[in-house]
Amino acid sequence: MRKMTLSSIVAASLYLPALTAAPALAAPAKVWVSNGGSVLSTCGDVTSPCLTFQAAHDNVAAGGEIGVLTPGEYSAVLISKAVSITNDGTGEAAILLGTTSNGGVPGRGVFIDADAGAVVGLRGLVIDGQGVGSIGIQVLRASAVHIQNCVIRNFEAPPPDTWGILLQPLVHTQVFISDTIIFNNGSAANTGGIEVLPLGSGGVSSLARVVLDRVRLEDNVTGLLVDGSRVTGGAANVIVRDSVVSGNAADGIVASTLPSRSPVLLVVERTSSVNNAGTGILANGATATMLLNDNTVARNAAGISAVAGGQLISYGNNRVNNNLGPDGTPTSGYLPI
Repeated sequence: MRKMTLSSIVAASLYLPALTAAPALAAPAKVWVSNGGSVLSTCGDVTSPCLTFQAAHDNVAAGGEIGVLTPGEYSAVLISKAVSITNDGTGEAAILLGTTSNGGVPGRGVFIDADAGAVVGLRGLVIDGQGVGSIGIQVLRASAVHIQNCVIRNFEAPPPDTWGILLQPLVHTQVFISDTIIFNNGSAANTGGIEVLPLGSGGVSSLARVVLDRVRLEDNVTGLLVDGSRVTGGAANVIVRDSVVSGNAADGIVASTLPSRSPVLLVVERTSSVNNAGTGILANGATATMLLNDNTVARNAAGISAVAGGQLISYGNNRVNNNLGPDGTPTSGYLPI
């Protein structure tokens, strides 16, 4: 048998760490949360899940996904990178603002201020302000935000900013909301279900492109407010399709802006605005324009209205009748093509 010399033993001992040292681990692309998890910096594996959405967010790689293993309350979350939070039928995955939260921004269920180009997804969540929260989901920066199959309710903190969803883009942002119910939000005038309010940042204008598909805005103060009055040079383009806006304590769907401020365009189609205590559909301001296609507007305090130069353009197939006050008339119309 060959004997090892002292020099060969020393050389081998110097080489051994290079063989045994583990490389630095990259952040995982998929992490999990569970009501029995932890907030350790190593949490996230399916066998050692995280306890909160914030811990999972901080541990997952940019562009990754947070999955829900069990029903539970997972606390508020500040999203600063591309990530998806997905609950696919495991039971209620909740964010409750009446409890002590780990992470997030005070009064906010989900606060999105992400990197340039980031795409954020939220699916299957119950976000409950429990009467004390300010905003269910607030968006400042992201390339795109996808909200699917969520419940957002009971955000009733004192004004000014009390909304189920508040979209205040500082950059060009697309937001897609589908199969979601937003109810019992707001505490005063100009609060309620959803507000789209382009802000811009550092002199840079912002464009908000929003699509609402099969969304229910019920029993809020205002249902949907699209407001271009804050900045110049920006714009808000919103499509509302196959949705219900009902039982709100003020107006149902509102497009509003001021002279020399951002223009606002809403396309409302196959949507019911009914039983609201204010106007069902309202355009306020010379660059506030709404296109109306195949909608029902009934049993509101007033039907449709355009003020201060606002434009209500009808495709000639809307049903506006049986309102408690004036039904109203469009400012102009398109012939069917």
